[in-house]
Amino acid sequence: MALLGFVLRRVLSGHTSPLWKQVERCRISSSRWYNISAYMPEAAAFPYVADYSDLYKYSVNQGDSFWGAVGRERLSWMKPFHTVQDCDFREGKIRWFEGGQLNVAVNCLDRHIHTCPDRVALIWERDEPGTEVKITYSQLLEETCRLANVLKRHGIVKGDRVTIYMPPCPQAVMAMLACARIGAVHTLVFAGFSAEALADRIKDAESKVVVTMNQALRGGKTIELKRTVDQALKRCPSVKHVLVATRTDSQVPMNDIDIPLEEEMIKEDVTCDPVPMESEDMLFLLYTSGSTGRPKGLVHTQAGYLLYSALTHRYVFNYQDGDVFGCVADIGWITGHSYIVYGPLCNGGTTVLFESTPVYPNPGRYWETVERLKINQFYGAPTAIRLLLKYKDEWVKKYDRSSLKTLGSVGEPINSEAWDWYFRVVGDGRCPVLDTWWQTETGGICISPWPAPPNAEILPAMAMRPFFGIQPVLLDDEGKGLYANDMSGALCIARPWPGVARTIYNDHQRFKETYFQPYPGYFFTGDGAYRSKKGYYQIIGRLDDVINVSGHRLGTAEIEDALNQNVVIAESAVIGYPHEIKGEGAYAFVVLKNDVDVSEDALEKDLRDIVSRKIAKYAVPDYIQVVKQLPKTRSGKIMRRVLRKIVARKLDELGDLTTLDDQKVVEEIISGHALLLERNSTQKS
Repeated sequence: MALLGFVLRRVLSGHTSPLWKQVERCRISSSRWYNISAYMPEAAAFPYVADYSDLYKYSVNQGDSFWGAVGRERLSWMKPFHTVQDCDFREGKIRWFEGGQLNVAVNCLDRHIHTCPDRVALIWERDEPGTEVKITYSQLLEETCRLANVLKRHGIVKGDRVTIYMPPCPQAVMAMLACARIGAVHTLVFAGFSAEALADRIKDAESKVVVTMNQALRGGKTIELKRTVDQALKRCPSVKHVLVATRTDSQVPMNDIDIPLEEEMIKEDVTCDPVPMESEDMLFLLYTSGSTGRPKGLVHTQAGYLLYSALTHRYVFNYQDGDVFGCVADIGWITGHSYIVYGPLCNGGTTVLFESTPVYPNPGRYWETVERLKINQFYGAPTAIRLLLKYKDEWVKKYDRSSLKTLGSVGEPINSEAWDWYFRVVGDGRCPVLDTWWQTETGGICISPWPAPPNAEILPAMAMRPFFGIQPVLLDDEGKGLYANDMSGALCIARPWPGVARTIYNDHQRFKETYFQPYPGYFFTGDGAYRSKKGYYQIIGRLDDVINVSGHRLGTAEIEDALNQNVVIAESAVIGYPHEIKGEGAYAFVVLKNDVDVSEDALEKDLRDIVSRKIAKYAVPDYIQVVKQLPKTRSGKIMRRVLRKIVARKLDELGDLTTLDDQKVVEEIISGHALLLERNSTQKS
């Protein structure tokens, strides 16, 4: 695999900005931390471990001892493991806790029944404000067992694949845990995907059963899930049954293989014996989004994934018993798997399922939800934060957010302005903002400001510190380590950790070629990173989001960060395009905040000056197009592929746009692009 060279000159935005004056206010309160054995009880048995720094070093250098102790104490085993790990990154071989048997559903449900049966496990924040539904651990266990018995009665056995095509809702969680209980493999598909995308994933997984809903509600709109499933199944002969839950009162056509889920569940017993699973048996498949060609189904297994998601949930967010954890991601992505379902439930926590959007029925929806549900940790995407930046601060300040302790960011690097607003307005300058870095492949958070030593600083818009057991390294084009600080390179991980994906379903060779062959002996993340003078990590962006302008390699995220520092910019997206002189040029799309009155000529000059000043003249975009919105999926991901095709004038290659939140945005951008080219042509002539 030929890799793009990656030596980026990174100027940390905000070094001289007021943000750095706020750092002192964003330090961990020492009152939250205790002696090391109180902080992590297992540490009492680790020799020469007296503080956080010792504990981190021990977790890396004595990985078998660290993960073995944590695994034994934090998971409930039916049969103890005899080998902590058997891993070889050169071969793409990853095995943890061999010999052990457990059941993930037991760890997430049954064991909590003995201590807190009436504790709320799930809070379903429905699309309709003020109509939340709370489900206790005992209720969730009973309903999960009923659904597991339904699956068994319809032929599902250990190892079978079950596709779940649902929005964030209790039935989706029950379906996941029901599969785990009987040893089936679940594969969630984001409920915004088209019939074609859904069919591709069902076919690759060879699923026998699909679990879905008649319809979904999101942002006041109705989404025809069952209709999409019907279209997809025309290409999926492996599917024998479709279990259809009811979300709305609307009747939908039911075929011979369709089964009303609630009607079937009520017939079943509230108990179901859990199946003992080997540590390395498959737990779920999750297909990475945005890829072209055949879907890439990443495999996560039982014990290692569960332990890692639970441990990161506990220590990254400083989650305490009794807290309400509010992750507002979609359950169809890895964030939803790890930090809505498995991590919180394994820890006996209370977790929120958010069905709606940040702006329905108004831009105060998140914060009204925080007030009503008394959310303590809030975990969302930078895209949503930038969207809300466009609205007045009153939409935040009118609601009581005093329950908040921690704010988290996930999905992409957060820019400095969004970080500042999140910290200053949403958190009132008292809640730490955690810019977390991880991937579908990693299973859980790998780099984050927390955990950290007492009173450790948190710097704006930086992921900063590796989690326990994670050893990041920066490598150059030739695979040589870059060990000094104040350097940029390809981000790799040197040692195995329990949460990492095990393979690509039915294609281990592709798994090895993608993650282990580029830099033999290391896990290649595909991202570029900068290590600061203090040794902190900042994620710059995907290596394939690097553009080469006149021989200078630039991360598009770096240019976007500079553009976003203009006070009128809500968000931006930068792409590369072919340039007859420079080889590649930069094309910027910018979204203005609401109620902004500024001439495009003046704005363009200001933006060019900012990029020139923050990075270099060669980084200044050749084109800057003002747009009302950026094309995004329903999960908030910017569809840069669409922007590249528009700029390259390959409109016949735009591809499937059904996953976009608003397809009209594409038409507006195409028209605006044509006008911009016409204006530039007129000026040159």
